[in-house]
Amino acid sequence: MIASIHIYTDGAASGNPGPGGYGVVMLYKDKRKELSEGFKHTTNNRMELMAVIVALEHLKNEGSQVIVYSDSKYVVDSIEKKWIDGWVKKNFKNVKNVDLWLRFLALYKKHHVKFKWVKGHADNVENNRCDVLAVEAYKQTNLKVDEGYMT
Repeated sequence: MIASIHIYTDGAASGNPGPGGYGVVMLYKDKRKELSEGFKHTTNNRMELMAVIVALEHLKNEGSQVIVYSDSKYVVDSIEKKWIDGWVKKNFKNVKNVDLWLRFLALYKKHHVKFKWVKGHADNVENNRCDVLAVEAYKQTNLKVDEGYMT
């Protein structure tokens, strides 16, 4: 049996919109990788989705078995409740963050990804670590511009 890659993600924004960041913890067997980045002006939902995208972009092998743990109902429900299928059929009419959803879909199709919702700011050690990474990221001074964010 092929081992799954466990990915924990979180996004944060101060002000929403405001400075924002994402945090990722990737676990595979005995390996661990942490990722984070901050942006000058963005939203919490964008950072939640960006965390998943960046994690999937870091996968080395196509067809990976992946479990993504997120405290974002926006992200988890969009996939698990198949909202995204309707968005695609309607060409993303009236949907926010289309740039990120399109980027996500291209990656999502390359792997076997399951999403699991976890309660945020609770007892999940890795989700809490992602939150710390996301907040630390947006508190940095050299924040990037979230090119796709539309006010």
